[in-house]
Amino acid sequence: MGEKRHFQVWRGDESGGQLEDFQVEVNEGEVVLDIIHRLQATQAPDLAVRWNCKAGKCGSCSMEINGKPRLGCMTRMSTFGETETVTVTPVRTFPVIRDLVTDVSFNYQKARELPAFAPPPGLALGEYRMQQVDVERSQEFRKCIECFLCQNVCHVIRDHEENKTNFAGPRFFIRAAELDMHPLDARGDRQDMAIEEQGIGYCNITKCCTEVCPEHIKITDNAIASSSVVGLSSADPPVSAGSPAASTDGSPASPATTPAERAAATDAQGEISTNWHRETPGYAPAVGPDGKLPVTEATAEFAGASSPFGDDVDFPMPIEDISYQHPSKPDEH
Repeated sequence: MGEKRHFQVWRGDESGGQLEDFQVEVNEGEVVLDIIHRLQATQAPDLAVRWNCKAGKCGSCSMEINGKPRLGCMTRMSTFGETETVTVTPVRTFPVIRDLVTDVSFNYQKARELPAFAPPPGLALGEYRMQQVDVERSQEFRKCIECFLCQNVCHVIRDHEENKTNFAGPRFFIRAAELDMHPLDARGDRQDMAIEEQGIGYCNITKCCTEVCPEHIKITDNAIASSSVVGLSSADPPVSAGSPAASTDGSPASPATTPAERAAATDAQGEISTNWHRETPGYAPAVGPDGKLPVTEATAEFAGASSPFGDDVDFPMPIEDISYQHPSKPDEH
């Protein structure tokens, strides 16, 4: 049996609302979302809250807890004093639908306005080649779970409704940076687009977005600052002029200074591509008409256990031959 704790939870809709007081049982190891669920089960069955994974990976349960934007599923009750009142309110930047649920469609509209990855013309599926160093440069930005807490605390959006038309916000600045750092992205105007269409110039680098990011992405330093001050492409590692790359005919060539140039210089002969960690074949694997890589192509170089279906079985198997029962020996019934 846990102890009773004092909670204040905002109840209302777009027409208005107020904080309501509740005494709710709290047990050891629980998080704020657990308490909200218990509150729904015992005292307020009509309380609206958005959640999904309860593991800090879907970004659904964004809320403000004691005034700070957080994920309800990642905020432990042990971080609050035993006599402290825990106040739970919806994120303030977006319109309230009901109780703790807000309308975050602004973010999906901004996502639609950002051009997607554009591979170079003539490069087919299965022919993409990247060095590991290029993967790692933008991998940080791929951790975003789209909780939109960074959008919520950005005062350019939060305090100025008139900015929403021309300002995309930090979540989409890191998306633009990620795409610009991709060595195979053929769009060369992402920096100009960030300035002219996404409104990155409105940002004054307060780092509040970085502070609330549950994935600890350095939004300000690694994406926004590089975009608005020195340009996204300036994040490329410097190449020494005294160490020119070798051309295909053996003569010295000018160093590859951008991701696209490094990708073009890699595996010009189609033999061996050297990436950050290991050597990989430089050929383009066979790709089916559906654009998918066959399983045999992906696993050919790796030793593995024999197939439980036998080595003479072709895949995909006919549906009538698939059994989800554990195979039995012939003498078993």
